[in-house]
Amino acid sequence: MPSEYPTASMPSPRVGAVDVSRETEAPGIDDTPIARAAKQAVETMGRASEGLPRPERTRVMVVANQKGGVGKTTSTVNLAAALAMHGARVLVVDLDPQGNASTALGVDHHAGVPSIYEVLVESRDLAEVVQPVRDVEGLFCAPATIDLAGAEIELVSLVARESRLQRALSAYEQPLDYILIDCPPSLGLLTVNALVAGAEVVIPIQCEYYALEGLGQLLRNVDLVRAHLNPNLHVSTILLTMYDARTRLAAQVAQEVRDHFPDEVLPTAIPRSVRISEAPSYGQTVMTYDPGSTGALSYLEAAREMALRSVTTAKEEV
Repeated sequence: MPSEYPTASMPSPRVGAVDVSRETEAPGIDDTPIARAAKQAVETMGRASEGLPRPERTRVMVVANQKGGVGKTTSTVNLAAALAMHGARVLVVDLDPQGNASTALGVDHHAGVPSIYEVLVESRDLAEVVQPVRDVEGLFCAPATIDLAGAEIELVSLVARESRLQRALSAYEQPLDYILIDCPPSLGLLTVNALVAGAEVVIPIQCEYYALEGLGQLLRNVDLVRAHLNPNLHVSTILLTMYDARTRLAAQVAQEVRDHFPDEVLPTAIPRSVRISEAPSYGQTVMTYDPGSTGALSYLEAAREMALRSVTTAKEEV
């Protein structure tokens, strides 16, 4: 058997390299994995407390991917919570009839609660349905109820059916830095309403086989909406989710996505995390459920990258 294990095939860009000169020394308390993770958590939370530059105008971001199970809702609520923890005022619009974003934020959304359905179908003011999220200051949610399941059919006969959400957001007078719209896993009228209302599209892509399957259709729909309904719409951000550093497949998929979309993919990938999966069952995001977990730290960093990216883009345009 070889005397050493090769290390060149297992790079770890986000973890400090091992100092081989200290191999003969007994490891100190600060050298343990738990200590390193705690240090990273403190540093990341410290960056969150510093705040971020606020955008010049409200950024309306549509989180969409017609493929289910890629982390749309999870990414929407956790990015929103992370941005709010950075000091931003954020509104989450739950456009998915399942109401999972509302559940994760701990917002009441049972039948009879004023919801985004009344805004779209009955032209109710958005301010009448928005609820504050109790665990995160500066975070708000427009919930979805089961009534939204019939909205696709009811919207067909309404005037200006594609732009009803856009008009509701334009009439909302409360100051906001970000609006994140959680879309259903389809390309129907609800998603079209979101694409007409937003300026940026955020696409979560899981680091698994078939990751890019169906993405072409979503991009074609974005092009159609931009050509006919919303000329400002563009794909600004792609977020890699469910990344498992132990598998070669995850690294291959991540590299393939980065090759296809070099400018849109965020540097930080969201790892597979039990804490991320557990948090919604407690009516929380992972940011409040376990703020020191790898999932929470990854979303904090991804939110930071997303926010700073807009500042860099604005400078380039000037």
